[in-house]
Amino acid sequence: MPNQKAMLAEALEVLLRFGTVMLRAGDTAFRVRDSMSTLATSMGIESLSLHITLNGMTATVRRGGEHVTLASEVAPLGINAWRIGALERLARSSAPGLAPKTLAADLDAIEAAPPINSLITVAAAIGLASGAFSYLNGGDMLGTAAAIAAGGLGQAARMLLFRRRLNQYAVTTLCAILASGFYCLVVAGIFSQGFGPSHAVGFISSVLFLVPGFPLVASLLDLLQHQTVAGVARLFYGTLILLAASFGLSLVAAAAGLASAPAASAPHGVELVSVLWRAGASFVGGCGFAILYNSSARTVLAVGILALLGNDLRLVLHDLGMTLPSATFFGTLAVGLLASLVRVRLHEPRIALTVPGIIIMTPGIYAFQTIVMLNQGDVLAAIQAGAMCCFIVGAMAIGLAAARFISERRWIVEC
Repeated sequence: MPNQKAMLAEALEVLLRFGTVMLRAGDTAFRVRDSMSTLATSMGIESLSLHITLNGMTATVRRGGEHVTLASEVAPLGINAWRIGALERLARSSAPGLAPKTLAADLDAIEAAPPINSLITVAAAIGLASGAFSYLNGGDMLGTAAAIAAGGLGQAARMLLFRRRLNQYAVTTLCAILASGFYCLVVAGIFSQGFGPSHAVGFISSVLFLVPGFPLVASLLDLLQHQTVAGVARLFYGTLILLAASFGLSLVAAAAGLASAPAASAPHGVELVSVLWRAGASFVGGCGFAILYNSSARTVLAVGILALLGNDLRLVLHDLGMTLPSATFFGTLAVGLLASLVRVRLHEPRIALTVPGIIIMTPGIYAFQTIVMLNQGDVLAAIQAGAMCCFIVGAMAIGLAAARFISERRWIVEC
C-alpha cells in the first residue's frame, strides 16, 4: 500500500536523522546502531539493516511486506558529551507506539539546546588543564603559567574558527601554531637565556587540547565491536588531526630553535606531598577536558575524580618502578572500571566519563621528543621516543577496552 510505504519512509527518515545527530556528536558506531535498533522496535519496524561510515549511513527497514531504503550524510563531526547522553537516554526511554513526529520533536529540542559553557569558560578550563599537564610532567613555574595562557588562547581561537565552519585540519594546524608560538613568545620575553627542558614540557602542554582523544578511543571500541568501516575511518580521522597538530607544532619548534627535548621522569620513591599535588593537578586536568566536551556540572566533577584516582595510581606505580606503559594500563583500567559504576548513577554514557578522564595521561613528553628529534635529523632517537609514545597510547586504549570486557558481559559474547 502506498500510504503504508510513505509512513515507513517517514519513520526511517526520522530514524536516520537520530543516527546522524548521534554520530556527529562523537558517539561510537555500535552505540548508534544499538540506539537506532531500540527506536526502530518502538516505532513498530520489524527489521532494520544499517550500514554506518564516518560521514554517512544507509538503512533499510521492513514492515508489513513493505521495505524502504534511505541514505544520510554525517557532517560536520564534533564532540558533545551532553548531547550523546541525551540521545542515549531518549532511545532507552522510548515506548512502543513511538510516532515519527514525536521523535522529531525530541530531536529538535536536543539540537536546539545551547552549549552548557561559554567560550570564555571553556578557554579558561583548557588553559588550566594545559597548566596541570605541564606541572605533572615536570614543567617549571614559568612554563606552566605560559602553558595556561597559551592553551586558553589556542582553544578560544579554535572555537571562533569552528563557528565559521572552516576546515578542521587547517584550524588544528593554525591553533597549534598560535598556541605554541604564543608560549614561545611568553617564555622568550621573560626568560632570555633560551629554552630549557622544563620549558619544552610547557611547550607541548600548550597544545594538549588538540589531542583527538574521543575519535581515537571511539575508533578502537568500534573495531572491537566489528564496526570495521566506521572504526578504521575514525582512526584515520584522528590520526590526521594529530598530524595536523604535529605539523604546526614542528614549524614553531624549528622557528624557535627548540633544540632541547625534555627528559623522561625516572622512577623514584613515593612522596606524600608530591602525590597530593599531582592528585590536584589531575583533577583540574580531568575537569578541564570534561568542560571542553560540553559535559554537565556533575559529570565534570565525576570526571575530575576519575582522573585524580586513575592518574595518581599510574604515577605512583611508575614511582615504585613499574614501566610507564604498564602503569598507564592499570591507571586507565581503574578509570574504566570506576566509570562503569559511576555512569549508572549519573545516567551518562561511559565514553563521556572515560575519555576526558584519561586525556591527562597522554604521553606528550615522548610526542615532543619525536617532533624535536626529527627536526634535528636524529632519526633513531625520534623512533625510540615515537615507539614509547605508541606503547603508552596503546596501553591507554587497551586499559579502557579491558574495563569494558570486565564490566559488560555482552562484549565477551559478541566479540
